Amino acid sequence: MKSLRLAAALALGTSLVSPAMADNHAHSQETAAMDLTFERVFASPDLDGPSPRQAKLSPDGRYLTVLRNREDDLTRYDLWAFDRETEEWSMLVDSEKVGSGRELSEDEKMQRERARVGGLSGIISYSWTSNGEAILVPLDGDLYLASLDGEVVKVTDTEESELNPALSPHGNFISFVRDRQLWVGEVTGDAAPITPKEGADIRWGEAEFVAQEEMARIDGYWWSPDEKRIAVERFDESGVGIVTRAAIGATGTKVFDQRYPVAGSDNAVVELYAMDPDGQNRVKVDLGDNIDIYLARVDWAGNDLYVTRQNREQTVMDILRVDPATGESQVLFTENAAVEDYWINLGSDYKWLDNGNLVWWSERDGFGHLYLLDEAGKTGWTQLTSGDWVVTKLVGVDQQAGRVFFTGTKDDVLEQHVYSVDLANPGAITRLTEPGYTHSASMDGKGQTLLISRSNDDNPPQSYIADATGKRLAWIEENALDGDHPYAPFLASHRPTKYGTIPAEDGTPLYWEMITPEMEPGKKYPVYFYHYGGPGPQVVNRGWNGGLRQAIVDKGYIWFALDNRGSANRGVAFEQPIYRAMGGVEVRDQKAGAEYLKTLDFVDPDKIAIDGWSYGGYMTLKQLQADPGLYAAGISGAPVTKWELYDTHYTERYMGTPQDDAAAYETASAIPDATKIVDPLLLIHGMADDNVVFENATEIISVMQEANVPFEMMLYPGYTHRVSGEQISPHRYNTVFRFLESHGVTPPE
Repeated sequence: MKSLRLAAALALGTSLVSPAMADNHAHSQETAAMDLTFERVFASPDLDGPSPRQAKLSPDGRYLTVLRNREDDLTRYDLWAFDRETEEWSMLVDSEKVGSGRELSEDEKMQRERARVGGLSGIISYSWTSNGEAILVPLDGDLYLASLDGEVVKVTDTEESELNPALSPHGNFISFVRDRQLWVGEVTGDAAPITPKEGADIRWGEAEFVAQEEMARIDGYWWSPDEKRIAVERFDESGVGIVTRAAIGATGTKVFDQRYPVAGSDNAVVELYAMDPDGQNRVKVDLGDNIDIYLARVDWAGNDLYVTRQNREQTVMDILRVDPATGESQVLFTENAAVEDYWINLGSDYKWLDNGNLVWWSERDGFGHLYLLDEAGKTGWTQLTSGDWVVTKLVGVDQQAGRVFFTGTKDDVLEQHVYSVDLANPGAITRLTEPGYTHSASMDGKGQTLLISRSNDDNPPQSYIADATGKRLAWIEENALDGDHPYAPFLASHRPTKYGTIPAEDGTPLYWEMITPEMEPGKKYPVYFYHYGGPGPQVVNRGWNGGLRQAIVDKGYIWFALDNRGSANRGVAFEQPIYRAMGGVEVRDQKAGAEYLKTLDFVDPDKIAIDGWSYGGYMTLKQLQADPGLYAAGISGAPVTKWELYDTHYTERYMGTPQDDAAAYETASAIPDATKIVDPLLLIHGMADDNVVFENATEIISVMQEANVPFEMMLYPGYTHRVSGEQISPHRYNTVFRFLESHGVTPPE
């Protein structure tokens, strides 16, 4: 779900390699072009090169730790440390040698799916002790403490998984969730449950399904900075409807009764408590009289507890200040939707400062910007950034220097950069990263050292440490495209990406991205038109495109994508048209992309195929229904076919409830017009999907079969919403292109 664009030289198919790539990788000109296969794209080592995760600085700043994947297994991660004094790397925990290899519990598997790390193995998270002497490492359902000298001590050894493990702020306690209870113990001692066991439907210390899936909140408990209190979530999902999920596997079927709150149905009842580390002095936090709300965020700032509360409609968000001793709360301020018929985009881009002030992200002026709430509201708000662009992430705050660091689209909507702004002089924004790359970043707690990742069309992701001015201090992973790089054999056939815009029906510019094969004059080429289309992800950007797109181009197809209205990072007015109208404006914008392609003399207008996954799968269905004959074929992967089958927090944010707006749901559904699909359709779905449940597929399968409407289908036993793997991924894409070839969507002879 990420990004794309074009230019006049495409018609001639010139330039195998961009000038920058030719300069940096002249050796590639001496190598015969090698076509990429789908088998190689998904094999090890990763064509993108090493992809370190979760870079963190030790409390004293000397060590940088990362999770690094193996050359022989791109999905398995080990813990490594870089000593900034000696400039040497060392492996701290070898996941294969230390781990037990035990199968994870179903709860942990599902939590990993929610966190989008279900396909990874080995070490996927870790945390430093506050004194910097050890690191807490969850691995194969147990917990370990690793020291910098290479010693690893096993802390827990149980059949059950320890979920959400954490070290308390001063490192005196270890905490985790086991069997629906929160457990706490001294790091060197035994842990004990501090919350009661109340049955299968009540859980302590965990986040409910929609918080994990839609709110990017995996945490269900929060330590106070002084370790004297813990805020703990309790949720009761006995009122949530059950989806009987048959996880159909290759050798058998497991049946799960999954609590899944579909749109318009009851959510879990969520409560918040504050208690001592031993469970004593427990008080219930006052979240208001209405229990049909969302517990969106929980934070500690000094001795105060702050809670972000959303209304069910997600149009109002209250920030509550809570007394952790009594549970009493008061509304500090309220955030409202920027305009009528709009929702509030929930994020984590805010920070409480030591002086009681708050740096806060808001779309209140129509674009996502940063604001300062002075002394907890005593003197009001100051806008720190402004303009027709968006802040995409609050990276950090150097409170001593009075500087705020963030990423944003100030210079180019397709090229995010790292910036800083002075709290005392909000108008003075400084860009800290160089043009020509798109960036992401994080920072240490004091806001003094940046961890930056960058990439562009010619360079796979590179990561480095920088000071507060953006000056690079050391590479985390230079990932140079030299002769030893996994992608080096394919550089000679690497095709450049081009970008451009077309107008939507109201004149709004829509950005697109295109990669063409090496074309012969006079010939016309088929198009693989990728789309996501839904709210949120921005697909078109200037970042590294990776091997998959190049493999598709190597097969003789033009790769094309376009960001329609409703997608992120263009402001409220760009997102708002999908409100209670899913499957409308996005479909028309993608149609504009297809009509544009048909005007290009190197495009075969009869061979434009569309492919999308999840919301993109839904889009394929709606596009084929809306414009028969416009597309040569469509691939619909894991589609939502009927929004009444999808979850509350996501669906109701954009569509309201089926009870309030049944007409909008009927219009948005892919079921009523399913029998109108006349173009070739390939439907793909994982048979154990716990996100877009398999019933979405069976609904449309049944309707089309009963009406004798032809379509093709590929189902994956045992796979969830993430149908991927070293063998499964090539199978999926080979299936797609066999389907296209069988319907004549093929390159010219």
